[in-house]
Amino acid sequence: MDIVLFGIQGSGKGTLGKSVADKYGLVIFETGGELRKLSAEDSELARTVKSIVESGKLVPNEVVMDIIENFMSKLPAGKSVLFDGIPRKMEQAETFDALMKKLGRDMLGVLIEVPEAVVMKRLMGRRICENCKTVYPGSYTKEQCEKCDGKLVTRTDDNPESIKTRIQAYYNETMPVIDHYKKMNKMLTMNGDLNIADATTEIFKLLDGKLSS
Repeated sequence: MDIVLFGIQGSGKGTLGKSVADKYGLVIFETGGELRKLSAEDSELARTVKSIVESGKLVPNEVVMDIIENFMSKLPAGKSVLFDGIPRKMEQAETFDALMKKLGRDMLGVLIEVPEAVVMKRLMGRRICENCKTVYPGSYTKEQCEKCDGKLVTRTDDNPESIKTRIQAYYNETMPVIDHYKKMNKMLTMNGDLNIADATTEIFKLLDGKLSS
């Protein structure tokens, strides 16, 4: 069973995803990370991706599906995947569903629900490491990253106007995908308006019995 995490930016999706992957032995698929890995390879797919990225264009959906299929082909037998940030739009969900069917894989979505006001506060307060890109919440008061000692900075797009634009894009583009999987009875929902420890406990309760740790 593969897991697809859904949640508005600032919902804690990335942090909870890592905890879920560690507990249940899942491999995380994150589009940006896979693009970076492909840039170091010498294959037809890697060359296609490089040419698109170097041209400054967005990677088209069909190429994203090729990247997912390539990723899946390298998995050990019986290994499940945690998808973070994909599918994001209905067009992507339709091609993703077709690919999963082709590969004979089943999936379950998990929606992390957080009120918009809470998300705004989280995003406005968070900082990111300049070096390793680890994200820290507003409650983290040190000026250096605990992983690499890099300097922590505020993202330029973590301002009220940009955040509201991203939230609206989520409502317009991703909520229809969430509704799509709800209609298919493939969506679990959890309260994400919790501290990290409690949210982690909550998502484990949701997935225990559906995934084996």
